Amino acid sequence: MIILKTKDEIEQMKKAGKIVAECHREIAKMIKPGVTTMQINDYVEAFIRKRGAEPYTIGFNGYQYATCASVNDVIAHGFPNHKPLQRGDIVTIDMVARYNGWMGDSAWSYAVGEISEQAQKLMDVTKECLYLGIKQAVVGNRLGDVTHAIQSHAEAHGFSVVRDLLAHGIGRDLHEEPNYAHVGKPGKGLRLKAGMVLTIEPMINEGTYRMVVDPDGWTARTADGKWSAQYEHTVAITEDGPIILTEQ
Repeated sequence: MIILKTKDEIEQMKKAGKIVAECHREIAKMIKPGVTTMQINDYVEAFIRKRGAEPYTIGFNGYQYATCASVNDVIAHGFPNHKPLQRGDIVTIDMVARYNGWMGDSAWSYAVGEISEQAQKLMDVTKECLYLGIKQAVVGNRLGDVTHAIQSHAEAHGFSVVRDLLAHGIGRDLHEEPNYAHVGKPGKGLRLKAGMVLTIEPMINEGTYRMVVDPDGWTARTADGKWSAQYEHTVAITEDGPIILTEQ
């Protein structure tokens, strides 16, 4: 069942989203060669707690950390660790804050020092996919309009869109209906209504869209070892257009 949110509830979600957005702005300043993803994780946990919120992923289905930290060929759900980031890496930091019972969820890819032209193109196109998808998240459109905007832009640049990890509705629960992949046909799928709140979170790969999961049961990597990037916002669909609740 899709849970529509009232204007007041969307305002409550905006508070959670603001904490996440502010945290991303701060960690952007600290990501550089030599920093570890565990240092980033510890900073995120402290930041969220200091603002009276809960780093929701700690304990979620047995997950132990405040962030997912996905480096280079890791698509999503990478564990933070003590290995220093290297110049030329890209890293995606995904975090969820729960504030007064409401969720804010956002992932962002970051360059570690100077990166290659191809890595920069991957990041740029992925971010463009996010905002092209958001642009289609309007009342009366269908979910396929959102996902087709993402898929067509990524594929036009020679990249692929991950199919096996899904975006989702969000509210008091992290994962609400609908769950959907970022591929589709325009005019198809669920019709968008005011009050829906979704994550839009394209994961774009250099090579194949196929993935493998490490023995830890969480870490999802590209099947061919090529790199992946992701940008995610929590987005409310309203009569006045999409509102990005995790806007940086």
